[in-house]
Formats: sequence, structure tokens, C-alpha cells
Amino acid sequence: MIILGIDPGLVKTGYGLIKVIHEKYKLLDFGIITPKKTDTLSNRLNTIYTDISLIIDKFNPNIVSIEEVFFGKNVKSALLLGHARGASMLSASNKKIPVFEYSARKIKQSVTGNGNAHKSQVKFMIMKQFNINRLDCPEDATDALAIALCHLNQVKIKEL
Repeated sequence: MIILGIDPGLVKTGYGLIKVIHEKYKLLDFGIITPKKTDTLSNRLNTIYTDISLIIDKFNPNIVSIEEVFFGKNVKSALLLGHARGASMLSASNKKIPVFEYSARKIKQSVTGNGNAHKSQVKFMIMKQFNINRLDCPEDATDALAIALCHLNQVKIKEL
């Protein structure tokens, strides 16, 4: 099974892929999609959609795991984040790949043991878990790997 984790955003969309074989898993790829900040909203969404589609074509994931929209004070930010999520989810849907959504709290809890963990703690745990040594590893990419790992952990819990 291959899980594609997505941390959606209009400025940076993180992605991370893990391959699961029996009880073991390994890192396949991770990175960020960065649409041009000067592009129109529709062009930025097209970049996210196209790049996620290319990643799906290259790695053929069985599952897509994505972060839910968080509820904050800034409605406009939540709406824009929803657009980025939609573009990513549409890429998966067009390939008939099931999409699972997880709250930021559940993702942090799954990876660090603390639902209120900071981004730096999530990054630290993911870098240790997957033996990533790059100092410049983007947080959006490690967040995406955490989202993929969260799905794997949720599947394991259900099996118990």
C-alpha cells in the first residue's frame, strides 16, 4: 500500500509518500508544490491540481490522506485553504483514489503523542522516524508525511 499525505495550502502544498509492506513502512518521496504568488487564484489551484496529478501518476498511491480545514478566526484564510484542499482532492478523485481526512489535532496526536504539539515537534518526530537528515527540510513536507503516517496509524488502531 502507498499512502500520499497532503498538507494543502495556496502558497505551499506539502506532499509525502510512504510505502507500507506488511508491518514496515518506508519513505518514497516528499516535497512541496509552490504556485507562483503572483498568479491568479485559478492558476494557483491549477498548479496544485496538476502537480498532485503528476505525483499520483508517478507513484500510484492507494490512499490519499489530507488535513481537514481548521476553524479559525479568519474566515477568508479557511476558505482559501478549502480551495487548495479541493484541488488536491479532485486530483485523487479523478483517479478513483479514496481520500481520508484528519484534523490537525489527530495528526499531531498520532505522530508526537500530543495533540497540541508545535510544528517543530512534528517535524522533529518525522525526521527521526524516516531518518531524514536534510536541515532545510520544509515543514509543509514533514507535515504531509505526518498526515500519511496518521492514516497508517488509524488503520492499525482499527485492526486492533
